[in-house]
Amino acid sequence: MSEEYKRILEAQLWNIANTLRGKMNADEFRDYILGFIFYKYLSEKMNIFADEILKQDGIQFKDITPKTENGKEFIEAIKEEALEKLGYFLKPEELFTEVAKRGMGDNEDNLEQFDECKTNFILEDLQKILINIQLSTMGTESEEDYENLFEDMDLNSSKLGKTPEARNAIIAKVLTHLDKIDFKLSDINQVDVLGDAYEYLIGQFASGAGKKAGEFYTPQQVSSILAKLVTTGKQKLKSVYDPTCGSGSLLLRVAREVEDVSNFYGQEMNRTTYNLARMNMILHGVHYRQFDIKQDDTLEHPQHIDKQFEAIVANPPFSAQWSANPLFTSDDRFSQYGRLAPSSKADFAFVQHMIYHLADNGTMAIVLPHGALFRGSAEQHIRKYLIENKNFLDAVIGLPANIFYGTSIPTCILVFKKCRENPDDILFIDASQNFEKVKTQNVLRKQDIDLIVETYRNRTETTKYSKKATLEEIAKNDYNLNIPRYVDTFEAEENIDIEAIAQEIKALDETIATTDKTIAQFCAELGISTPF
Repeated sequence: MSEEYKRILEAQLWNIANTLRGKMNADEFRDYILGFIFYKYLSEKMNIFADEILKQDGIQFKDITPKTENGKEFIEAIKEEALEKLGYFLKPEELFTEVAKRGMGDNEDNLEQFDECKTNFILEDLQKILINIQLSTMGTESEEDYENLFEDMDLNSSKLGKTPEARNAIIAKVLTHLDKIDFKLSDINQVDVLGDAYEYLIGQFASGAGKKAGEFYTPQQVSSILAKLVTTGKQKLKSVYDPTCGSGSLLLRVAREVEDVSNFYGQEMNRTTYNLARMNMILHGVHYRQFDIKQDDTLEHPQHIDKQFEAIVANPPFSAQWSANPLFTSDDRFSQYGRLAPSSKADFAFVQHMIYHLADNGTMAIVLPHGALFRGSAEQHIRKYLIENKNFLDAVIGLPANIFYGTSIPTCILVFKKCRENPDDILFIDASQNFEKVKTQNVLRKQDIDLIVETYRNRTETTKYSKKATLEEIAKNDYNLNIPRYVDTFEAEENIDIEAIAQEIKALDETIATTDKTIAQFCAELGISTPF
């Protein structure tokens, strides 16, 4: 049932996003539709939570006002409980469904003729409510998790409409359509459905956003591989960390592979995406005390410098620029290597940062461009140190080209462990040819993902697919990790039997000669000259 409902919910939400955005770009409308879904989620959680408390009094939260008997006392008591348990508070009149009804007025059941309907003005109220959600957390443990969470939802933006009335109409329409959808938050069997639908929307927006998409979204197929790799042999995780967490999807994906994750940590530079990540965490039911997402440049201003993590995953921006400031040579993350990653390519700076944060019993997996495997100079020096001095590199996995939004370059996954079970070799996997082409993208199928993961877990050697290379072999190759150096994918051409071909040509010549004689005979009988 949950799978069927999930598909229906995804279709409903995407249809609202697609049909109501008008002439707005999809990536511009994204922040509004995802924000309103999140607001509806908070409202429904608040309403369910409050109604449960009020059940013994025989009243419902939405019916309480300061004027009702003991109204103020009820609201204050519920607020105190909500801030402790949920981390935020909404008044009865601030609930999503109440605002949606105010916006539609008498036209609530007449959505087909909505464009002709006159809506009530709710913009100012709505903006205040979104601010109030944040203000309700001031001075509490959850304050940082809700701070400026709705700042990207500018309800006075001309992108929504030229006039306040036009903006009000589109927002009222979105709220009303969303209000008709049952998120089923009280159904324990549907607990992940809304979160999955939210992820689906994020992915849909990412696929249509071109190069911008790579900034905040890792395709689920790649997320699945990374998550399975770092949870190998684990049932529970004390912590998972993503230094370039984007929308938080990768962190949440890791949680699906184990029974429990105690704490989620992440850092994201882009402010809008940072807000999206916090929403995504809360909407997936991660308690505010369980996640710590920070906003800043991870390499230049790391926010979790005193922590180590059991699982680390990342899909950092490929070959990004960074300062490579000489001061970093005394930074504990980089000092022992003797070289910094080049300023034009931060790939190994992210590797070094993640290794610094990796617990002794942990595993980390990072997506990098193929060039990181074989580029020389400082990057070669860092690769050598990681393999020869530390022996942390556990596996190198080549992925197909064109599986990321916004770039067609081939990529790879590097897996690192501080305490390796197989310290004498490094596993190389060439999965670059295992995919399905879907429209303009290459897609990893379930069997492709399973093959990668099983090959890694069992360290299986398969002809033309995987090979365990000794550290001596890698040293002889000057620490060049280019996969074809270790996995032989050469396909020998079929042997050609020259003698047999010569006999075929000879037989063909004899057949042609016989045919020519027959044609010449016919021409003579007809009294015409032969064509040859």
